[in-house]
Amino acid sequence: DVATFVAHGAAQAGIVGADVIEEFGYSDLYAPVDLGIGKCRVSVAEPAAGAASIDGASHIRVATKYPALTRRHFEARGVQAECVKLNGAMEIAPALGLAGRIVDLVESGRTLVENGLVETATIMDVTARLIVNRAALKTDARVAALVERFRELAA
Repeated sequence: DVATFVAHGAAQAGIVGADVIEEFGYSDLYAPVDLGIGKCRVSVAEPAAGAASIDGASHIRVATKYPALTRRHFEARGVQAECVKLNGAMEIAPALGLAGRIVDLVESGRTLVENGLVETATIMDVTARLIVNRAALKTDARVAALVERFRELAA
């Protein structure tokens, strides 16, 4: 919710993962500083027993909390992705027959392995980012000073 608060002016700044910025694509957000922490990735995973290429597939079902990011990823490969929006426990969706693949945050991959899944593609690498409201950056010197301080600390 932090990105929504900042984008709509309810907060002037916040810290979110790059995944959140990409998923929501708010034009009122500016992400001037990569904090270099919270490193992980957004990945596609599927059951190890059935891991297969999407070559030739025109439609797939994917469980994810990132429907926009997921659709863009598969559209770029000529595949229509029907996204089943989940907010947690993504790893059990294939076992329940809800979706053949998942798109989720992965750090070590241990949870995937524990659930019989394998990573088949990395959509994006993720780190924590400082975000600010574009209007606040232009109109409030404190926001600009905050950005500069974070730049110094992240360097």
